[in-house]
Amino acid sequence: MYQNKTIAVVVPAHNEEKLILRVLHTFPDWVDQVIVVDDCSADATAEIVKRHMKEDPRVSLVAHTENQGVGAAIGSGYKASLEKGCDVTVVMAGDAQMDPDDLEPVVRPVAEGRADYSKGNRLFTGRAWHIIPRHRYFGNAALSLLTKIASGYWHVADSQCGFTAISKSALESIDIDKIYPRYGMPNDILVKLNISEQRVCDVPIRPVYNIGEVSGIRVSRVITSISALLVKCFFQRLLEKYVIRDFHPLVFFYSLGLVAFPSGMLMGLYLLGYRLLTGPVSATSALFSAFLVISGLQFLLFAMWFDMESNRHLKG
Repeated sequence: MYQNKTIAVVVPAHNEEKLILRVLHTFPDWVDQVIVVDDCSADATAEIVKRHMKEDPRVSLVAHTENQGVGAAIGSGYKASLEKGCDVTVVMAGDAQMDPDDLEPVVRPVAEGRADYSKGNRLFTGRAWHIIPRHRYFGNAALSLLTKIASGYWHVADSQCGFTAISKSALESIDIDKIYPRYGMPNDILVKLNISEQRVCDVPIRPVYNIGEVSGIRVSRVITSISALLVKCFFQRLLEKYVIRDFHPLVFFYSLGLVAFPSGMLMGLYLLGYRLLTGPVSATSALFSAFLVISGLQFLLFAMWFDMESNRHLKG
């Protein structure tokens, strides 16, 4: 136990036979349950975990009969933790990319009741720029910006970090079966937590790379799929939180901005092409295009500001 709270650690694993033991050997005595979710590994991951279970009674194994994705694996671990009645559930990947020294700082805000969900932030210090591969760093930065807008948690800086801790009450407030099953899970759960009014905090952690892990992430494909997910989640959150539950005028600002700004940009591009290929354009058309762009951008910025103020109390 940690501060009179029972702690479970969920370890999603897929083909991690080389690193899984390295992860399992790092957990301190105050961790009560270690739930390894084997997402239909083709190697000896499950067999290694089963052998280790004889040495450490805290360890249990949940095995998927088919590969469902990291989000689904975490969801299975969350369900197992709820069944065991654990107060705080942590997620640590099975590829040893999460520093065990950061486990206590991630758990502490939730155990102390200062936050319902704590999330590791690898970008807090300048070391991340030198450690994280450049293509992943820029991809992470882009997705983090989009996630701020979609989730309403404007203070969360590292949306893709999977090193997290969640309270039992926060876990019970969301539908685990509807969590996005693949790499977009950290983004999707933030939106769900915002809808259920849960406090989220950032915790600085150390980025870990080049320890023998094998990444199956294709950045271009992941950015495309997660961006589409975030657009869907954004409108879902606006509808659920600012229309159905309690109407907020930011809906008008977002709606007007999302109509005016793209329309002005498209019209401006058309006029630019016409000017370059055909001839002069009327001043009225150019001014109208500029008006749409400027007013649309103002509407969007005001909507974001309203959203930030509305969610300020959810900063853990």
